[in-house]
Formats: sequence, C-alpha cells, structure tokens
Amino acid sequence: MAEATPQTEQPELHRAIGPKLLLFFVVGDILGTGIYALTGNVAGKIGGALWLPFLLAFVVAFLTAFSYLELVGKYPRAAGAALYTNKAFKIHFLTFMVAFAVMCSGITSASSAALAFGRTYLRQLLVEFFDVALSPESLAITGIAIVFIAALAIINFRGVSESVKANVILTCIELSGLVIIILIGAWAVINGDGEPSRLTEIHVPSGSNVLLAVTSATALAFFAMVGFEDSVNMAEECRNPVKIFPRAMLWGMGIAALIYVLVAITSSLLIPSDELAKAGSSALLRVVTVGAPGFPLWIFALIGLLAVINSALINMLMASRLLYGMANEKIIPSFFGTVHPFRRTPWISIVFTTGVAVILVSTADIGKLGGTTSLLLLIVFTIVNVACLVLRREKSEHKHFRAPTWAPVLGAITCAYLAIPWTSGRPFDDYKIAGYLLLAGLVLWVINRVAHGKQEIHPENLSK
Repeated sequence: MAEATPQTEQPELHRAIGPKLLLFFVVGDILGTGIYALTGNVAGKIGGALWLPFLLAFVVAFLTAFSYLELVGKYPRAAGAALYTNKAFKIHFLTFMVAFAVMCSGITSASSAALAFGRTYLRQLLVEFFDVALSPESLAITGIAIVFIAALAIINFRGVSESVKANVILTCIELSGLVIIILIGAWAVINGDGEPSRLTEIHVPSGSNVLLAVTSATALAFFAMVGFEDSVNMAEECRNPVKIFPRAMLWGMGIAALIYVLVAITSSLLIPSDELAKAGSSALLRVVTVGAPGFPLWIFALIGLLAVINSALINMLMASRLLYGMANEKIIPSFFGTVHPFRRTPWISIVFTTGVAVILVSTADIGKLGGTTSLLLLIVFTIVNVACLVLRREKSEHKHFRAPTWAPVLGAITCAYLAIPWTSGRPFDDYKIAGYLLLAGLVLWVINRVAHGKQEIHPENLSK
C-alpha cells in the first residue's frame, strides 16, 4: 500500500469561500454558455415551446442536487462524484472513470465557452467597432480563444479567493444581460408585440413523436443547468461547507432556472423558432435586434463575452481542483496534487487542464462539445444518485443534510432516461465524442495499473 506521507507535507487549501461567494459561484456557474450560446440550438429541436426543455432540465438537475447536498454534507471534501462513487462501490476502475468523465466535462464545458467567446460575441464586437467580419473558424479567432484560456489559467493560479471574487463581478454582468432580454420581452408584451401562440408550439421532426422531441431538446438544454455540481469540488476551500451548501445550491439553482424560463419565453414571443435555430449561438443577439432595435448591440455582445468568460473560469477551477483531489486519492500520479507554496493553489493540475482545453479549442465544435458535456454529466449523475442511496448504510458522526428518498430515486431514473440513446433522441456525435474521451480514460487507467500495480484507494487522502 502506498504511503500518504508526501500528501501530508502539502499545505492545506485556503478556506476563502463564504455563503455569499458560494451562492454567486453556483449562479455564475449555471448561467453563461448554455443560455448565451445554445438557445437557438434548443429552439431548433423543440420549436416555440422553448421554455419547456429548460424547465424540465431544471427539474432533473434539482433532483440530483439533493443527492449532492446529502453527500457533500456527509463528506465535505474535494473530488465530488469520484469520492462518492469510491465510497459506495469501492471499484477502482469505476471511480477512475467517473473522475475522468467529470474532469472531461469541465474542460469540454470551458472549451465550449471559449469557442462562444471567439466565434460569436467577439466576432460581433469586431463587426460593431471595426467592421471586420471574420470566419468563425479563422485562425485569428481560434488564436484569441487560446490566449483567453491562458489568461484564465493565470487567474486560477493566483488563488481561489481572486477567482471567486472575479466570479462575483462576472456573474453580475452576465445576469444583467439576461435581465435585458427579460425586460425586452416585458416591453414587447406591454406594447402588444410578440406572438403568445408560439409558446405552445412543439416541432416534431419527421419520423419522431412529441415525447422524443421534448426529450431531445431537454437533453441539450440540460447543458445549461449543469454547474451546480462544480461547487462540491470547492468544499475544502469553503468555510463551514456542511452548513452553507444546501441554501446556496438550492437558491442558486432556483434563481438560474427562473431566469432561463423567462429568457426562453421572451425569445419565443419575439422570434419564430426556425429563425432562432438559424441564428444558432447568436440567437440572443437576434432577440435584442428584433425586440429593441435602438439598443446598442455592442453592449449585449460585450456582456455575452464576459458571460462565457465566467463559465470557462469556473469550469477550469473545478477541473483543476478535481485533479488535485484525484491525486490525493492516488487515482492519478501524486504530483498532480502539488500545491504552490506561496499561492496555495494546485498549480500542476492547472497547467494540465489548461493544456487539454487549448487542444479542444483548436479542434472542436461548440454544439458537439455542449452535447458531450451534458451526456457525460448525466451518466455521472445517474451513478451519484445511486451512490447516495447506497451510502445511507454508512453512518456519519456529524449532522448533515438528508435528501428525501424519492429525490435520488427519481434523479437516477430521469438522468439515465436523458442519457440512453433510444430515449434521449441525442445525435450520434454526442456518443462518439464521449466514447473517444472515455476510451482515453481507459488507456490512462491501464497505463497507471501497469506502472504502479493495483493500489487501494484511501478517500481520506482527498482532504490532505
């Protein structure tokens, strides 16, 4: 059995996050790329009833949140789903793959945000100020997105306190953009504009049915609701996590869901679903143009730019902290758990996750990355919900939040339903990309097993 001495010599992570910062962290992580970049894609799947998949995605995420709250209260440490999987099933391979899937989802989500940064909102600003129309796939746009990822790494390295405080500012900015959309919708209703009948229209593709159309749109919209689970990977950097997590997570998810539904209603009121689908990641820019022609479009483009920056920042924070926890868990080489002696941040994990993000930004497509992120997390959430029920056999020495039994049961069923190919209506590309990523994880697991042999996993090392 490997010695844990190297980890005990590492300084502890700085507990800089209080209840208000955690609430902003949850809201800021949920708001962002999903609603700012994928509204048009969801409209293309569902039609005018655009609000419905966002509402259903919230319900599914809310059920799973109860499981996370029970588990983070019981085990307030970094590594999140990997820790819960290990404690529940004690299968080394399953623990590794869950941890790897979560890490990949964070990086793919951040990469999606980086692409939205360059290919949608930055391009719009270039048009507004310099009358320059670059191709979304141009080397210049890709290069700027890579520089943007590197800048996030520097913020991440400086420390979690600086990162979450930057998140507060960016969350307020991205929230203001969505409020603008909602106010535009309210003004349109007051003036008799818009078409309310669109709100009940469900587009059913040839050879499909209403249920499959709604499910397919919900599976994609679920990408907009992910992020709440990232906060559990910050547990070791929170003050009194057992106490502050339930209120911050549930309030944060509720606020985000209400905003999403109102934005979706506004979008459908003002613009037909086929036009939203054609606009793609620029759908909200189109809403502003139609609903408030006199509003300076560059202001909303700048807000959208900052919104996707915030999403990328938080996801890169999560991915690096997860690697840190995995290293202490001895699932991956221990040097990933190295903490900088002065900044007290896991700097090697930050460098590694940044490198992977740069590769994805250079080669991937935003829609496919969004779908893949959703799929990976739905698989993980299914396992976490089951783990929550299994771990109730293990008693805790301290009081913590306990979810009603129906929540993890329904959470596991609904997450699995949205992940299974023949019920979710997902495109094949989601499964192909996820398959490649998980195959890469399998290769890493085999290499680690050959190099170091079978090692017992010690969950208590995650907190060191």
